[in-house]
This record gives sequence, structure tokens and C-alpha cells, in this order.
Amino acid sequence: MAHNRKLTERLQGLSPNERKKVFVFTGARQTGKTTLVKNFFDDHKYISVEDPVGRLPFTKLNASQWSANFPKASLDEVQKEPELVESIKSVYDQFDDTHYNLLGSSQLLLLEKVRESLAGRCKIFELYPLTLPELSADSFDAPVPDSIFQKMVRDCTAGRFDKSFLDLLLPDWKISPRYEIQYKCFEHYKKFGGYPALVNKDMADEERYEWLRDYVRTYLERDVRDLANFRDLEPFVRLQQYLAMQTGQTLNASSIAKQLGVSGKTVQRYITYFEMSYQILALTPWEKNANRRLVKSPKLHYLDNGVLQSVLMKRGGITGAEFESLVIAELYKQVKSILVDARFYHLRTNDGYEVDFLIELPQGYFAFEIKMAEKVDRVDARHLLRLAPILDKPLLHSFVLSNDSEVKKISDGCTAIHAAYFMG
Repeated sequence: MAHNRKLTERLQGLSPNERKKVFVFTGARQTGKTTLVKNFFDDHKYISVEDPVGRLPFTKLNASQWSANFPKASLDEVQKEPELVESIKSVYDQFDDTHYNLLGSSQLLLLEKVRESLAGRCKIFELYPLTLPELSADSFDAPVPDSIFQKMVRDCTAGRFDKSFLDLLLPDWKISPRYEIQYKCFEHYKKFGGYPALVNKDMADEERYEWLRDYVRTYLERDVRDLANFRDLEPFVRLQQYLAMQTGQTLNASSIAKQLGVSGKTVQRYITYFEMSYQILALTPWEKNANRRLVKSPKLHYLDNGVLQSVLMKRGGITGAEFESLVIAELYKQVKSILVDARFYHLRTNDGYEVDFLIELPQGYFAFEIKMAEKVDRVDARHLLRLAPILDKPLLHSFVLSNDSEVKKISDGCTAIHAAYFMG
């Protein structure tokens, strides 16, 4: 069953000038790029480039032949045949009444060629696993609602952010009209992550676990080899397992190198591969205050909790660090899905002061403390309440996101709210 994506709203709203460009869809394997393109661009010829025999005839077409026979086409796994990017560039330059979509899951290989050949000619869209609002839209035609969080970010970037909307929040998530669907989606998300294949209602839980095991194996055997051409995957596999155990922690390449018996440069290179293949988020440290001694190491978060649990060979409950990662990953995906210009940070000082997540918008910052607790109070917001004087822009609002169903006004600038109510 195809789930609608927030990205379809953006595609529908493109200007005539934007629609002329080549569209590049990239993201991790199995995030739904093919499904989205087939549903939204149903008048385009779908061409799979993965089969070396099947793609060979297309490599022999010149620009005129492309224009005459395939004026609209979607080329999937195009990084397998980089020459086709040159062909599409040639068609774009010569013919106005054509349009092409390029799809690929290996960001490094695909985007290198795109940058070289299609600079100024393309629009790049990144597709991540399903967000919680997308999980709740159970067909491709069903509208995807904005979460409270997304509405807030949209309002802010449109210059109409008003904190008074927080006064309209219900006192307890459990009385929300959307409580049942939000609860169900959040439980699935915590257990299996957001990959579209896993929301099939006919799939048993054991099949979902098996799918995730196969996904991890396929990622190592195909995507990583495509990215890096490794002869020996064993050090990379060990790092994958080590990083999974360290989700929600700051990264120290030298320390990891000693643990794994490889060089620091190798660790940094491998982490780059994990980022470029959309497996992890290495959260940039905030360091815009020269008067504070700030930790300058990135903080690791796995982008999908289902994959994380599979790498760890775990079933059942999650740790506090894993909860932090799954919430931050969801906030990150939700901002990305509405194509807002934002930057993402964590903040930590050498004396232990810490803020889990900062989102920088042109207008200022939103700050987040993540707690897995089922009851939170003012003490859980203590770092957020001291944050504003440190920042270089206004602190628009702070949130404590947890498993506490009650909505609590900690202060005029800080609200505690259940993570699923805020993001669902």
C-alpha cells in the first residue's frame, strides 16, 4: 500500500519555471522514491537502469531520439549508468518539451555526476523513511496532515509565528481526536521505524523483523560496495555495530579508532559513507559563542530506529539514548519533508551544560530536551531555561518532548508535551 508523502505538496506547488528542470530524487534504499515517482508522474515512461542488459539500448539513444520517443521519463538507479546523465543533460539543453526524473539511492555516486553535468539544470529532492504524519496517511491519495511541529515551523518561516497557538493545545494528549491513530503510528515507529514496506497491514511482525535483517545485509552488500568499493567489509561492519551502540552520544573518531583497531582517518571516512547513504545523522555542534567552552564533536543519531534495532539484534524496549535519537530523527525528517531552510545542532559545554537539539531558522532557534520519562516537570527543562543568553539569535520557544501525555507550561518560553502529540 502506497502512503502519500509530504513532498507531493511541494511537487504540486512548483512554478512553471521549476517544472522545466530535471528532478533528482535521492535517499536511502527502500524509502519510496520509485513509488512516489510512479504515482505522481504517471505520464512518464519508467526505465529501470539496474539491469545492465535492459539499460544498454537506452545508452545508445541520442538527444533527438530521446525527445521523439521518450520525452518524459523516470530513470531509476541512474548511478549505475552515469552516461545517461550526460544524455539527459543534452536533451534538456536542446528540447523544451521534455521532462526527466533521475532516481538513485547512493548519494555519493549520483550527486557527483549530477553536480558535474546538471548544475543549474536540476532540482534535488531527498526522500527519507516515512514521518509520523505520513504513516497516518494510509493511501497515496490521503492528505498528509501537518504535525503541530511542522505547523509551527511553517508559520515561523512565513513570518507569522505566534506563541499563542500553544495555548490551544489540549491539556492531555489522550483526549485528542487523533490520539488513537497517533498512538498506533508512534508505537509502530518505535518498534519498526518508518520504512514504507513495513506498514503493510498483511505483514506479520516476524516478517517485519526479517525485512529489516535483509535490509541491513543488502545495505552492506550493495550500497556500501557501490559507495566505497571495499574489498574487506569486516571493519565497516564492526563500525556499524559500534555506532549503533553509541547512538545519542558524541563522536570521537580517535577513541573509536582505538576500539576498532583502525586509523582515525578511516573512521572519519566510514562515518561519511554512513551519512551519505542516509543511515545516520552526525549532528553538528553549535559553537557560535566564543565566550563559552563548547564541545566541538558531532553527536550521532541513527535515522531509523527499526534499522538501528536490527543492527543491534534487539527486540522489545529501547534505551533513553535510542528514544532521543528516534525523536531527533523524526524532527529532522519532518523539517526536511517540508523543504524549509534550517540548520541543526546539538549544544554541550565542557562543564556539562547540554541541549539535545537546536533548529536554527532565519528568525531564530527552537530548542528541545528529549526525555523518555512518563512524567516530566520543571527540573527536566533546567538547561532550556538558561539557554537564551548563550545564543546569537532569539530563542523562539523551547520544548521538553517525552512520554508524558500531559501538556505543561514550564514557562512563557518553554512547553512540555508528549513527543507523539507534537510530531504526529
